[in-house]
Amino acid sequence: MNMKVILNKDISTLGEEGDIREVAKGYARNFLFPRGIALPYTTRTLKLFEERKEEIAERKKLKREDAASVKERLETLELSITMPAGANGKLYGAVTSHSIMEELAKAGFQIERKRIDIPGNTIKSVGKYKFTVKLYGNAAAEMFISIAAQEVKPAAKDTHSKDRRKRYNEARHDNAVPVENSSPETAPAAADTPALDHDANAGPVAEIETPPVAAVTPVETEASAAAE
Repeated sequence: MNMKVILNKDISTLGEEGDIREVAKGYARNFLFPRGIALPYTTRTLKLFEERKEEIAERKKLKREDAASVKERLETLELSITMPAGANGKLYGAVTSHSIMEELAKAGFQIERKRIDIPGNTIKSVGKYKFTVKLYGNAAAEMFISIAAQEVKPAAKDTHSKDRRKRYNEARHDNAVPVENSSPETAPAAADTPALDHDANAGPVAEIETPPVAAVTPVETEASAAAE
């Protein structure tokens, strides 16, 4: 069910201060009344607003004058945004009312996002577009925004890593030591290498000089120490 209310504040979706509107009871009780946006339409509240009629009319006049001034300044302003786009002009993303709100803020205009009306809600291609900024009452500014394409450069190839890898491989190749074939046909016979027979009672072991093996230090065992 609906009920009548008197607006205590301006609200873009309903009207101006002092206007009488009919709204859903739940909307009035859960939203309008708790926030002081409206009051129930009763004999008492109607009389209250009648007493404030001249005051409200004066405020409305000032608001309309201010809206007319803002409208004039906005319509002399042309916005521009540069965004990444493909070769066909399609944007990598979209321009929204929030995007335009931020651009207006940069120009010194604090406009609510919900007051910005873009045909189709979003802009997805480069070009010049018209949009509307709703102000106080019936006042609205007709504005334009130009969307330009930002060049998207391909990612640079990592040539440094390839050069470092190439130099590393060349260095490994230059320092590599040839490995002899250890197959049975070419491997030296085990018999060609003198065996070291170590007798615990024979005393120190003689040193054998061979290129790949370090000199062996004489080893003194417990048995040889006992023999002495």
